[in-house]
Amino acid sequence: MHRPALLAEALEALAIRADGAYVDGTFGRGGHSRAILERLGPHGRLVALDRDPQAERSAREISDSRFSFFKMKFSSLSSVLGGELVDGMLFDLGVSSPQLDDAARGFSFRADGPLDMRMDPGEGESAAQWLAAAEEPQIREVIAAYGEERFAKQIAAAIVAARRREPILRTRQLADLVAQAVRTREPGQDPATRTFQALRIHVNRELEEVSLMLPQAVARLAPAGRLAVISFHSLEDRIVKRFMQRAARPDLPRELPLRASELPQPALRLLGRARKASEEEIRSNPRSRSAILRVAERTAASFKPTNQNNRIEPGARWRN
Repeated sequence: MHRPALLAEALEALAIRADGAYVDGTFGRGGHSRAILERLGPHGRLVALDRDPQAERSAREISDSRFSFFKMKFSSLSSVLGGELVDGMLFDLGVSSPQLDDAARGFSFRADGPLDMRMDPGEGESAAQWLAAAEEPQIREVIAAYGEERFAKQIAAAIVAARRREPILRTRQLADLVAQAVRTREPGQDPATRTFQALRIHVNRELEEVSLMLPQAVARLAPAGRLAVISFHSLEDRIVKRFMQRAARPDLPRELPLRASELPQPALRLLGRARKASEEEIRSNPRSRSAILRVAERTAASFKPTNQNNRIEPGARWRN
């Protein structure tokens, strides 16, 4: 059973109104959605999205007229909501525990399984397919950029050499290759951790999804609506942090001579500092150790998405 990280903090951040309309942009196995529904009254509404077919099956277990589910990526938020404004949105980014625990999904190096890694196995290339066709510089760039792996060059070379002998189709094959290429690693961390993270992010275009989702979320929040985002690694959190900071500043040329009282209102107001899991939560749910929650509130100011809002992190040029 997946235990959502920072559940109490996320619910507090949303400031749920009984008659409000909310979005759970990463349904997973429904932990956040069920908690939100418990706080909604008879006229409240919850819309949930997820691209994982197993999440869709879990959503069918919720029989509630206030709840609707869409098997879609959260970058499709605009098409789901249309012109509707909502009172709060929650996004719990990254991979969930059930996905990691299922060897058949290929996310984890801890058990042997097909090297897939797709959030939606029916869409796009698997990790095995991408590794079979990508050039060595591409592999190196992805592992370095998305895994922040200092041995990316050695790992990429090992992968290319190995695939000349036989296809790399299994998680254990890849984990063993990486272990041989990585000379040293932090205590307690498997040598394959960073490489598996990088491939998963790349295959699912996770950072691109976040960058595309954020401006859509702000544009469809009602005034005083809350945006709460939980990240689990530095690349995701950096995108969220920078986006919120930009949207919380007036969009004006620096040289324009205006008093502080004359500055236009920004689209977002930051609410407190980033929050992390307590020691008590980490003991009961170790996955929450790396979780970071950032929260912002929508103002009444207009918001126009720009290319800067949608900026993708380095490494995007290698995306298919």
